[in-house]
Amino acid sequence: MIRICPADPTSDALRPVLEAHVAHSRSAGPAESNHTLQPDELTAPDIRFWAILEDDRVLGCGALKALPDGTAEVKSVHVLPQARGRGLARRMMAHLAEVARSESFTALVLETGAAHLPDYDAARKLHEALGYGYCGPIFGYHHDPNSAFMRLGLVPRS
Repeated sequence: MIRICPADPTSDALRPVLEAHVAHSRSAGPAESNHTLQPDELTAPDIRFWAILEDDRVLGCGALKALPDGTAEVKSVHVLPQARGRGLARRMMAHLAEVARSESFTALVLETGAAHLPDYDAARKLHEALGYGYCGPIFGYHHDPNSAFMRLGLVPRS
């Protein structure tokens, strides 16, 4: 059974997922455009982190970072290669949206690799399918030709 649970990004159980995430980010684009957080950075007070589990096996992760402009930034969504193709990233993105909506954030925002970086094609396609639109740089970022910025407006549930 698949479940999404709060987790400690510095735990031994999460190490393989976060190492894979960091390695992918390092290889997918130029170092100056890499905004991937290290596990210890994911423990900051403004960040919440979740793991995707099947039984007790960690298959993926995702995080939300509260921004001072009332939005929440999607961070560190990653699914291990052997678990891909099962809709797990989509499930994590839905979970993050539900949490952000319930906490009255106005939007989810994210930074991913630009169109000329093919290692980010699947991520951009997923975000587009989930209703994210392209936008200018989000809070804390500046224009970068290697970055694509996306936004999903959130309507609170009544």
